[in-house]
Amino acid sequence: MPSPVAEIPAAASSDAERHFAAKFTFETDCWDVHASQQAGLSDFVLLDVRSPDLYRKGHLPGALNLPHGKMTANRMAEWSQDTLFVVYCAGPHCNGADRAALRLARLGRPVKIMIGGITGWADEGFEFRTELD
Repeated sequence: MPSPVAEIPAAASSDAERHFAAKFTFETDCWDVHASQQAGLSDFVLLDVRSPDLYRKGHLPGALNLPHGKMTANRMAEWSQDTLFVVYCAGPHCNGADRAALRLARLGRPVKIMIGGITGWADEGFEFRTELD
């Protein structure tokens, strides 16, 4: 009798390749965002989609605060139509980044979620900023 892991067979390698390659079109991670910042690469806009109060208490360097409910066509017109947005929220237990990504996609904007959010950033040991910084 197979284990619960092997009970359902793994996907064919070609299917797995397509699946995992596609994930990179939807998400990035804390390490890649940090490495981009450290290299001075600014080809995306980093959006903290949590509440303004949580943003003030601690956010990623360079992040702008824009909760998903404030993402309107008028508000997003500040950026060119091809601007890539990277959104994050509290972490894996929060769907705020998913809501923001969906809203941006519906507005026709390129978007990726930073998996891990604040929790992942802290786990990596990266620094935070506060409103007082």
